[in-house]
Amino acid sequence: MRLVVGYLATPSGADGLALGIRLARSLDASLDICMVIPPDRALPARVPADPGYEDLLVHQADQWLEEALAQVPDDVTAEAHLSFDDSFAQGLLNEATRLGAQAIVVGAASDSMLGRHGIGTVSSELLHSSHVPVALAPRGMRYHAATRIREVTCALGTRAGADVLLRTAVRACERIDASLRLVSLVSIEKHDDLRGDRAAVRERALEHAQSVLDRSRALLDHDMRVTAQVAEGDSVESAVSKLEWHEGDIVLVGSSRLAQNQRLFLGSTAAKMLRVIPVPMVVVPNSESHLDR
Repeated sequence: MRLVVGYLATPSGADGLALGIRLARSLDASLDICMVIPPDRALPARVPADPGYEDLLVHQADQWLEEALAQVPDDVTAEAHLSFDDSFAQGLLNEATRLGAQAIVVGAASDSMLGRHGIGTVSSELLHSSHVPVALAPRGMRYHAATRIREVTCALGTRAGADVLLRTAVRACERIDASLRLVSLVSIEKHDDLRGDRAAVRERALEHAQSVLDRSRALLDHDMRVTAQVAEGDSVESAVSKLEWHEGDIVLVGSSRLAQNQRLFLGSTAAKMLRVIPVPMVVVPNSESHLDR
């Protein structure tokens, strides 16, 4: 099993590397630390044209990759790769395909709050085009003390694709030997056109969410350590905020129904969850192709 880490010599890159190390150790996977630079980088106006400039750029990138490799503990196997592409995200996708990787790991945007997620240009492109799961590290991940995955939370929806997400979560838990928490979110948004009594709407939503959890539990191996929970609130954010999180936890969410076949597309619920959860999030394609890797 191989995991691609999109690396930059920045705090965000360090956060992504920290998550990659934790996932690799837990999954018994190897890391491919990948840096992507443009093939024909334009020179700043203040820099005189120098045929050796690109060589210096490659040399600096190689040095950054060596420093990244030095941060990987001895119990994790890692390799460094330098590639060239105008798009950092597309370069990572190409490397994931070339290496046969099972997931891509990236850090949060530099302007995100400490302990929270932020979607930058690279992660946004990946979340709308990747053919493999994308793992997102919250800002400050590099400071976390946990060395392995403690528990996997699977945020189950009610639309098509939830079964693929569940199988992905189960396979991860079996490989990690971690417990699984099934969560169904109930959000009663305040709309003027909400039909029916609010209490009745809430009750129907809770019943439906519980039925989703019950059906999911019925598909699981009885030996698996699994819990199920319905979280409710006036919004997705408030519902998620009521969940308890621990260092070492990760949450898996499915791709939007708008996603093209075998590709990701970050849905509105997952995007709202990202605003408030303090743990890494893994977004899973709605196709089973990644399960065969």
